[in-house]
Amino acid sequence: MAFAAINSSRNASTLPVIESTVNQQLPPTHVNYAIIDNAFATDSSLRKRVYDAISASPQHGALFQDIAQYTYRLLQSQSQQQRSQSISDEPAVKKRKLEGNTGAGGAISSTGILHDLKADSPLQFYVQDVSFAVPQRKKLTLEMTAAGGYLRARNQTSKEIEFGIPVKNIQHILCLPVPEKAQRQTNFCIIPKYGDGVTPVLENASVPDQMVFTIADGPAKAAFTGAGQRVESDENGEVLLRRWLNDTVGHTKVIRPDDREFVSATPEAHRKGEKAYHVKAHRGSKDGYLFFLSTGILFGFKKPLVFFSFDNIESVSYTSVLQRTFNLNISTRVDETQEPQEFEFSMIDQADYAGIDAYIKNHQLQDASLAEARRAKKYNVNGGKAAVDGEQNGTEATGAARGGEEEEEEESELQKAQRELEDQEDEEEEDYDPGSEGDSDGSGSSSEEDDDEDEDEDGEEDDEDEDGDQDLVKQELGSEAEDVDEKEL
Repeated sequence: MAFAAINSSRNASTLPVIESTVNQQLPPTHVNYAIIDNAFATDSSLRKRVYDAISASPQHGALFQDIAQYTYRLLQSQSQQQRSQSISDEPAVKKRKLEGNTGAGGAISSTGILHDLKADSPLQFYVQDVSFAVPQRKKLTLEMTAAGGYLRARNQTSKEIEFGIPVKNIQHILCLPVPEKAQRQTNFCIIPKYGDGVTPVLENASVPDQMVFTIADGPAKAAFTGAGQRVESDENGEVLLRRWLNDTVGHTKVIRPDDREFVSATPEAHRKGEKAYHVKAHRGSKDGYLFFLSTGILFGFKKPLVFFSFDNIESVSYTSVLQRTFNLNISTRVDETQEPQEFEFSMIDQADYAGIDAYIKNHQLQDASLAEARRAKKYNVNGGKAAVDGEQNGTEATGAARGGEEEEEEESELQKAQRELEDQEDEEEEDYDPGSEGDSDGSGSSSEEDDDEDEDEDGEEDDEDEDGDQDLVKQELGSEAEDVDEKEL
């Protein structure tokens, strides 16, 4: 008992001294509150208690940060296990669809590289409440990690990374105005390598999904630096993000429409007096917009985007040229060992033909409209009208000429049939035998005279026959015949 009393008194007397010494030796440390927010995002009361504890004991901030980081990793691991379990429990058809989810060009989508998108990496900048259209249609937080690691999208509720693209794999960044909107908006299109919808992908290659997100016109209200400081500036959000991307992605630059490349003949309908840089087109049953840029041609904005860089375009041609619309065919060949691949875009307004044709000629894209292999694909619709409209462009003139040739061929066939019929009638006339009518070509009066002569000759013959009959009767009857005659008289 005495020993216990001595120990308790010693511990009680020395404990305050130890705590005070520790408090003096451990200065307050810097705490990354983003890690704590991610770890306790679903439990706000616990997060508040952690903040209170750090405020009361700043020297334990690093310890709470390590605990939060460990907790976040455990939550991520559990989430991945649950996702894998749910996939394995799905039916076979749906399981194949999830595991074999393919992005543009038939490549494995970004789900296969999500584990490489480090969630706890320091950030260079991030923008909240960004509206994404591809690959998902929802509002997310756009993040750029430090040292140009990843451009990614984070769920604003669960704080999980939804998708992303390694910066080194970004091939094209396009900044394009959104057509047919009352308020001015800009779409940023991020296209990875082998993800342009044209370039063939190696088997089993992992290619991230394309990304399309919209930035509204006006100052950036939810843009932050990597340190979490809000950007207080009147600079347009689109200009700010363009500058950030150009500075971070060094091997490619953001491409915007240029008046020197192409401007639509039809101005923007929803914003009076503003130039339009797109043309409406259809690819099969899918409608979209064609943009003619300094590095290639884009068809968007529905998933998947198709981007034709100049390096991949083999030729451009026009088909189905009508009075109001025409079709644009783009043939691509990425590798000389592969067969060309052709994409047809239909129902393009004739008013934009001159601008598109000038764009093709300025970039020296081969026009294959007159190729021999393509002639059978042209349609002769309203050949006569096409001949008149052909004065406007060479392509329509070619279609009209072809229509004229077909009409000439049809006329020659008709003439040939008519000649054959006339020849047949001539042969029948030559074989005809007039008989008793004679070879004379006399008139109607001569024919009547001939008929009268024939009647006279017949009359004389009848008289002669009657006289002959009377002589025979006399010879046979003799005097009796005379008696008979006298009696009759």
